[in-house]
Amino acid sequence: MSEQVLLVEREGAVAIVTLNRPKAKNALDPALISALLETLPRLAEDASVRTIVLTGAGGAFCAGADLKAAMSSPDGMTDLDGIMNRYHGMIRAIVGAPKPVIAMIEGPAVGFGCDLALACDLRVMATDGYLEERFVKIGLMPDGGGSFWLPRLVGLGRAMEIIMTGDRIAADRALALGLTNRVVDSLDLRAETMKLATQLSKGPPLAYAEIKRAVRASLGSTIDEALDREKTGQIKLLQTGDCMEGVMAWMQKREPNFEGK
Repeated sequence: MSEQVLLVEREGAVAIVTLNRPKAKNALDPALISALLETLPRLAEDASVRTIVLTGAGGAFCAGADLKAAMSSPDGMTDLDGIMNRYHGMIRAIVGAPKPVIAMIEGPAVGFGCDLALACDLRVMATDGYLEERFVKIGLMPDGGGSFWLPRLVGLGRAMEIIMTGDRIAADRALALGLTNRVVDSLDLRAETMKLATQLSKGPPLAYAEIKRAVRASLGSTIDEALDREKTGQIKLLQTGDCMEGVMAWMQKREPNFEGK
């Protein structure tokens, strides 16, 4: 029986999705891409899942596209448009999920693996983790949103440097640049990530969905458009049971029990 290329486990309301091709540093092959395209939207729609953690097995996050597999396949360089659409489907699934998605990064997050991590809402890195937009080193450009995320996260000049050199960004520099939210020892990576994920899983899912939608959309809009989105989302949230529960919990000095209603 062949090994599963994608593992999904649950800890309460947190779903941990693990890329499971450790011998290939979790490089993306057709089977793994198909599994992600099926799993990420399903978890996004599952109301019992409040937070998604994306990670890799065997001390690596993701080494990007499996170029060896692509080059050895007779169909590897045909229907490039269709292949790119499948890759982009993974990014869209992360961005479109109405709940927090956290990248838990150990070892390499390279090429499309880097873009996969950058597409997540939050990132927690181990001290041995690194990001690397190495496309340029094989004569290519980022194709998973790197040209979109990086200027917004680190500014135009630094983004150009990262993309044009393809140099490795170690965890400590990633933290200084704002590319990751936290850096912890490898032995503590899962515990610290799960602590954050569990905290978020207890938060208001309807509010998270509106926050994520508004913040993502703001990247390409004006302040007036942002204010309009915030007004629409806030009016909707003010009429929810979660809002009432939050106010009552605050008045009663207790932790709220948000139900996404």
